[in-house]
Amino acid sequence: MSFDFVKMHGAGNDYIYVDCFRQKLDGDLAELARRVSDRRFGIGGDGLILIHPSAIADGRMQMFNADGSESEMCGNGIRCVAKYLYDHGLARRTSQRIETGAGVLQLRLHPGPDGTIAQVTVDMGPPRLSAELIPTTLAPPGDRVINQPLQIDGHLMKVTCVSMGNPHCIQFVDELTDPLVLGIGPQIEIDPRFPRRTNVEFVKVISRNEVEQRTWERGSGETWACGTGASAVCVAGVLTGRTERLIKNRLLGGTLELNWDETTDHVFMTGPAVEVFAGHWSD
Repeated sequence: MSFDFVKMHGAGNDYIYVDCFRQKLDGDLAELARRVSDRRFGIGGDGLILIHPSAIADGRMQMFNADGSESEMCGNGIRCVAKYLYDHGLARRTSQRIETGAGVLQLRLHPGPDGTIAQVTVDMGPPRLSAELIPTTLAPPGDRVINQPLQIDGHLMKVTCVSMGNPHCIQFVDELTDPLVLGIGPQIEIDPRFPRRTNVEFVKVISRNEVEQRTWERGSGETWACGTGASAVCVAGVLTGRTERLIKNRLLGGTLELNWDETTDHVFMTGPAVEVFAGHWSD
């Protein structure tokens, strides 16, 4: 398999992007995602994102995690898709619609001084809060999972679960530690009470308008940022009474701004989109 690619990141959440408007990929895409994502023997990234034409939007985003599993959406990834569409002349509009596995999302693009896109605001849509929509069996169908006790490997915690088109399990903690993120995180990801696995967020509240977050991402391990996760954290902070609806979320790779709008019930996320380099992959 041979193709051109672009390496991009949103707040350090990095993916390999392939323009499927101009070229076609055939074969085992899950295996390809595993190979190109390898940080020692491949290009290196949190996964593979294909940018396809769409019959209903400016483009369609297809996302594979680093382990080859296909995911519905990535908040940081979709900002980079929008930047690519604009900067590479495929959709020269500062208002875009992008099709994903979680539906069609609306985006507002903010050009920088050089005319390329520097920041993107994504309408992440409304959070899904019923247990069966996340999905999780931590509560009966129709109920919300807020401050729900969860015991993993002798560690008792209280978690809040939110879907932003993909599942998230959020725990508020006093300190963000490796034993929690790298030890407990992967165990929660594959816990049978999350039938489609789950992303796991550990969050330290700095103030009612600011938090710090580390994420164990389903299928990729710890990532430097997670846009859907940051959106879910914004919702969980309000549901548990810890934060306001408008917050700054400081992640390992940068800062995202989140707003759970009370009027529309939609979460709006604003953050950077950066093109790192372009290259060619050939087997």
